[in-house]
Amino acid sequence: MNSSRLPAIPLLGSEEAFQLRPLPHPLAVQSSLLTSVAYDRDRAILQLEFGDGAVYQYFGVPVQSYEELLRAASHGAYFNRHIRSLFRYVLLPLHKKRPPLSVLPKATPD
Repeated sequence: MNSSRLPAIPLLGSEEAFQLRPLPHPLAVQSSLLTSVAYDRDRAILQLEFGDGAVYQYFGVPVQSYEELLRAASHGAYFNRHIRSLFRYVLLPLHKKRPPLSVLPKATPD
């Protein structure tokens, strides 16, 4: 799946949208779709960075969904089934890319 095909749903006025910033401390994930994941517990914002460098923020995502995404055997499959079409999101403007601070090993099925 190419994340550039996902249309960003406008949530904010154009002036407010340009003030969006990437969340701090993204976790690198081993996935053919995603490269990093970050979550803001206070605002229930899930941030996903895709392989092509696009960064999306999903709003109103419960912490349980974030934790399940991290534990999923396939992060991309979890995203497609449980996040992609269920939460409003916005594509962040391009910012200088910083490396993830941590690497999360890929989960193994039981």
